[in-house]
Amino acid sequence: MVDYQSDNVILADFTKEKIVEKRLFPYIPFYIARYEKEIASEGNIEKVVEELTYFRDELVHLHQEGELSDDELIDMKGFVNTIITHITNGNKNEERLVNVMGGTIIETESERLMRVGAAQGATQGAARMAVEMGQEYGLSDEEIIKQMQEKIGLTLEKAKAYLKQYGKQLV
Repeated sequence: MVDYQSDNVILADFTKEKIVEKRLFPYIPFYIARYEKEIASEGNIEKVVEELTYFRDELVHLHQEGELSDDELIDMKGFVNTIITHITNGNKNEERLVNVMGGTIIETESERLMRVGAAQGATQGAARMAVEMGQEYGLSDEEIIKQMQEKIGLTLEKAKAYLKQYGKQLV
């Protein structure tokens, strides 16, 4: 049996100044999360911008003083941007808030997969249309392949594969 005592941490009691003073940097994303309603609803975010600016300036100052390494500064900004990206869920506040901390909007794996899938779907649709229209206008297979390469940006192999998949003529 192990018996230990630990104080509860009540984040609502922490001010931004106390977080910086006590070097409780991992609490910064949780501190920002207290503004979740405003951020998510695209409400007034001026207070959030003010808080983020304070944290950014303090972190940069501590970095310049040698109290935070390059990696620590980058990681802290990344953690804050992760919570911002999660809360905003792509709304109009996301870019502005991420820019305050410095950085880029983080793309989750599921978002990346959806983006890639959408791009693949668009490419397939364009290829299908190119094949069907090319054949409708009497273009040769070689001309259809050339058009797909030039207009859609497909490789020769992909263009041939789409022609085979969607076309009535053989390559």
